Amino acid sequence: MLNIRFRKQTNAWPGFVDLFSNLVIILIFLLIVFVFLWTTTNVFNKGATAKEMANLRQLNAEQAASIEQMAADHKTATSLLVRARDELINLESSNKKLNTEISDINLSVNDLVTAYEAKIADLQSQADALAAELAERQAAQSDVVVQSVEVNEELEKTTAELNATKAELEKLRNALAVAEEQSAAKDAEYTAMSNRLNKALADKVAELNEVAQYQSDFYKQVKIALGDRTTLRPDGDRFIISSDILFKSGSYKLSADGKKQLRLIANVIKDFEEKIPSDVDWLIRVDGHTDKVGVIPGTHAYQNNIQLSFLRATAVANELERNGVSRRRLLPSGFGDTHPFALGNTAEDMQQNRRIELKLTNK
Repeated sequence: MLNIRFRKQTNAWPGFVDLFSNLVIILIFLLIVFVFLWTTTNVFNKGATAKEMANLRQLNAEQAASIEQMAADHKTATSLLVRARDELINLESSNKKLNTEISDINLSVNDLVTAYEAKIADLQSQADALAAELAERQAAQSDVVVQSVEVNEELEKTTAELNATKAELEKLRNALAVAEEQSAAKDAEYTAMSNRLNKALADKVAELNEVAQYQSDFYKQVKIALGDRTTLRPDGDRFIISSDILFKSGSYKLSADGKKQLRLIANVIKDFEEKIPSDVDWLIRVDGHTDKVGVIPGTHAYQNNIQLSFLRATAVANELERNGVSRRRLLPSGFGDTHPFALGNTAEDMQQNRRIELKLTNK
């Protein structure tokens, strides 16, 4: 009988995902409680002045923005963890399926081995009986040649059948050995892939945490530098600048007002180059977007909106570089009208879609 032992692996990853998600939710809840209590205590302080009340409201808004950013980071990290968990579950399912198939093969082979071993024993018994009968006949009737020949032929036939059965059994054993090797290789591949996924996920979460702690401060400083403008607005993990204040319609040449705005933004970026530690690998993505109005036929500088958006993003990156921002911190990209901010067809929708997005992110 042949037996194969299969190793069962216990995956603790789903529990880690749930624990990590619960810890982040508890942290956000505690921050909300702290902000609420701190704000309430100061608001109802009898000695609070109108100016202090305004400062409290501003601080409360900043804290709310930070909490919102943390919630977004939590959502991103949770999505990554769930995706990794799904991949591990798929791998486990595939591994279980292979183990089931090999187990079925093992049972079939064991049954065949048992049957063939019984058959071999029976054939061996017959061969021994024929050999004994032949010896008896040769001793008692040495002159009966015909009978001896028949017995020899039957013995040879039985021996040939026995050898064929042994050869088939050997093939089955070889096939089982190959199946065992494949199972071991699959287990090793599963373990290596699981380790790589765990490391990649841990590295990704660490990178997100390193850069995310500076994102809200960066967008806040940009907004302060540019002032209260309706054409400038933060949106989640990016800062949006309307292309209408940077470029004329159909052009990728920066306007004088646009250069002024970019000079102020460059000062903020330069400050963050000194503020963010050198071991954090970060950059500013400069993404160009257009509305869905097609390019005027005969335009030689560009053939479509994607080329126009890339030329505009490059012009912004070049201007930031001219104002002292390190080029290695800038990555221009053009998306044309493929990622609209607003889906409508009104003039306001079109204006919102013509934009430059700045995003502080990791490389």
